[in-house]
Amino acid sequence: MSDPEPCRIKQEETEELIDVKEESEELSEDEEKYHVKSEEETQSEPEHLFSLQTNTNNNHNLMVTKEESEELSVDKVHHSVHTEVKPNSCTLCGKSYKQPSHLQQHQKIHTGERPYTCDQCGKRFRRSSTLNQHMKIHTGERPHYCDQCGRTFLRTSELRRHLTVHTNEKPYSCSECGKSFSRLSNLKVHQKIHAGVKEHVCIECGKSFINAQVLQIHQRIHTGEKPYKCSHCDKRFSLLHSLKSHERIHTGEKPYTCTGCGKSFKNSSQLRQHMMIHTRVKTHKCDQCGKAFLRPSHLKNHLTVHTKEKSSSLAPSEMFSAPLQGFPNDFSCFHS
Repeated sequence: MSDPEPCRIKQEETEELIDVKEESEELSEDEEKYHVKSEEETQSEPEHLFSLQTNTNNNHNLMVTKEESEELSVDKVHHSVHTEVKPNSCTLCGKSYKQPSHLQQHQKIHTGERPYTCDQCGKRFRRSSTLNQHMKIHTGERPHYCDQCGRTFLRTSELRRHLTVHTNEKPYSCSECGKSFSRLSNLKVHQKIHAGVKEHVCIECGKSFINAQVLQIHQRIHTGEKPYKCSHCDKRFSLLHSLKSHERIHTGEKPYTCTGCGKSFKNSSQLRQHMMIHTRVKTHKCDQCGKAFLRPSHLKNHLTVHTKEKSSSLAPSEMFSAPLQGFPNDFSCFHS
């Protein structure tokens, strides 16, 4: 039988990388959403009538009110969704956007501009909306609710990812080991483990990592930074998934459910241990008699059987053949 330990380690590494990846994600989907005009932009538009040229069988000018003009603008924006007209292009990378404001937000990626700072942990963001979302990590606010199991989430994207747990849909498979994932990005993270590419090095301890985000999280060990505070007690954590796991002590939440019997668990490692009961994979083998066990603790208990057998099989002469410390080898001194 092949050694399951490397597979287990790779699985745990994958889960940790995915947790870190999710923690470091900003709301990139906001980048692609349609921005609604701000109140200042709307108020700055003139209240007078607009003159619009319309193409009909007989071209003519129509004088329309501002309300009618806005209605036509909405139709025009909606039409661009289908036609995918993106006239605003980035001169640095060529990416195109429908609105100039979208392009301006995108260009901050190239300039590195992050004007919005979290006053709790100092993390900086390109958009105020992303900062507002980030602040919910510190406040413990989780407004997005799963109607199947009751679990709550910080972001809609996290809820969507979670829903794949209930559907059990995992269309992306690793060609190296066959492990499947619900998201392509998670598969790519996992595949880096097989490739062994670790180009980001910690200057404090020399440990190397697959990507910059993982290195950034690791460096909290050296800095002592613990940005995530429990909303139920004063305990703080350096990792978001550590906070989530801790808070389940307070809430009693058990989001990991066995598909075989319905039993629920607080974390994925407990579920994996439990699943062995159903699959009966006994990976922990006794090297003295060959008997195998589900858990290392079971093997440890079993080994005491062999130590008892060994001690009981010794003859009395063998048991006392070695001299006791502090006593002579023979007992002639006790006889007169």
